[in-house]
Amino acid sequence: MAFTDLLDALGGVGRFQLVYTALLLLPCSLLACHNFLQNFTAAVPRHHCQGPTNHTAAATNSSGAWLRATIPLDQLGAPEPCRRFTEPQWALLNLNTSIHGAATEGCKDGWVYDRSVFPSTIVMEWDLVCEARTLRDLAQSIYMAGVLVGAAVFGSLADRLGRKAPLVWSYLQLAVSGAATAYFSSFGAYCVFRFLMGMTFSGIILNSLSLVVEWMPTRGRTVAGVLLGFSFTLGQLILAGVAYLIRPWRWLQFAVSIPFLVFFLYSWWLPESSRWLLLHGKSQLAVQSLRKVAAMNGRKEEGDRLTQEVVTAYIQSEFTSVRSSNSVLDLFRTPAIRKVTCCLMVVWFSNSMAYYGLAMDLQKFGLSVYVVQVLFGVIDIPAMLVATTTMIYVGRRATVASFLILAGLMVIANMFVPEDMQTLRTAQAALGKGCLASSFICVYLFTGELYPTEIRQMGMGFASVNARLGGLAAPLVTTIGEFNAVLPPVGFGATSILAGLAVCFLAETRNVPLVETIVAMERRVKVGLSRKEAEEKKEEISLQQLGASPLKETI
Repeated sequence: MAFTDLLDALGGVGRFQLVYTALLLLPCSLLACHNFLQNFTAAVPRHHCQGPTNHTAAATNSSGAWLRATIPLDQLGAPEPCRRFTEPQWALLNLNTSIHGAATEGCKDGWVYDRSVFPSTIVMEWDLVCEARTLRDLAQSIYMAGVLVGAAVFGSLADRLGRKAPLVWSYLQLAVSGAATAYFSSFGAYCVFRFLMGMTFSGIILNSLSLVVEWMPTRGRTVAGVLLGFSFTLGQLILAGVAYLIRPWRWLQFAVSIPFLVFFLYSWWLPESSRWLLLHGKSQLAVQSLRKVAAMNGRKEEGDRLTQEVVTAYIQSEFTSVRSSNSVLDLFRTPAIRKVTCCLMVVWFSNSMAYYGLAMDLQKFGLSVYVVQVLFGVIDIPAMLVATTTMIYVGRRATVASFLILAGLMVIANMFVPEDMQTLRTAQAALGKGCLASSFICVYLFTGELYPTEIRQMGMGFASVNARLGGLAAPLVTTIGEFNAVLPPVGFGATSILAGLAVCFLAETRNVPLVETIVAMERRVKVGLSRKEAEEKKEEISLQQLGASPLKETI
């Protein structure tokens, strides 16, 4: 008997599973806001040098004529963002006059920013333009580094301390560090608190998915996992709306951070995973949680009949070989787990690199950043509906592989669209991003089902580390585009196709009960191989018999 049979006996996908899943996915939707927040808080507005201080008229009047006298024009006829004339060229007030070779200098007195769209951003506040423009990307890289560290830390802690404790702490840490980011006025403090916020991303997303999957019967796991993807999509749409209504970056930062204090307060009600409790010898607490689940699902009588012996009977065969402690080496020690880990390393790294390469710089598309954010969020809805259907009726492996390969082909095909067809390029990029987002969510569920409960959180944490490495690599690949514009799309597309091929080596998990221990997984793989060998041998014997029969007849 499997543990999922016990969940079915206590109501299956009942009221508890629905409420529990909703309370866990709501924070995940706002978590997406923080992931893409710098598209708005670090937006780069049009800007030019502040005029010389000894020429007040030219410095204060930014109208076309006065601006032309103090700021040179670039090749497109717009004010040069990083240079100014050393002395005002009053002759340029005559529109028919042009001057060549006039001396210029850097923006010694600061910059003038166009505040029509963004009243304030971190770029305006700390002048992260021109020579300091790399600091803007540094801030996002520090956030992604926090996500990387958080994946390693919280993935290990969750297998040792349970799923609930790291999740509750992550809610509190995000609320406090997010509010502190909006409060402190130095760029250094901003980067430190963004790092702490990034750590909580892994703590929340990994533990939320594990709790949803481990409390959900087999028939509800697919929909529950995909709902995580829809919550992430909803968060992107929420971000576009909130950012449109709240333009100052500090208030926007505060608005998307403070709700996590509410999540922290109600998270104390959420029960710990009974699977994890049973694995670590806390059967009494597991029985208490299961009785509460039964009562909430309208199966109080079945819950009252539960005892430690009854619960243990459901999972005795799975838990007899569980190790008392695990390390990251367990992800490579046995053949079946090692194969899963190596394939998932490629999949998570490549998927993340291509995804963030497309989604983290919306201003490059030349359209309204709010419109592009909505487009990139809306495109995920039909893509995930298709992913949900195929995962249920076709399988996880085919779905993830197809979306990754299709996304890679879309990114590469985008290279051949002319630059002046900006709308088509944006739509094609959005479609590729939708495929990557769907495959990302599918692989979250797929990974949770591939690893046994004993090391599930550690495995997901390790996989997430590879995803964060991909997120860190994305801006580096984009930077290569300054030398050769073809390399970034080729890099993103090729790695996505490679990840799709790697998925083909993984086992299918559709309608398959979760494995509890490493030994149980190795046994399942060996049984599968034994059956395959037996079938092949049976076919071989049949062929031999068929081949021998004419000889017998001849004799």
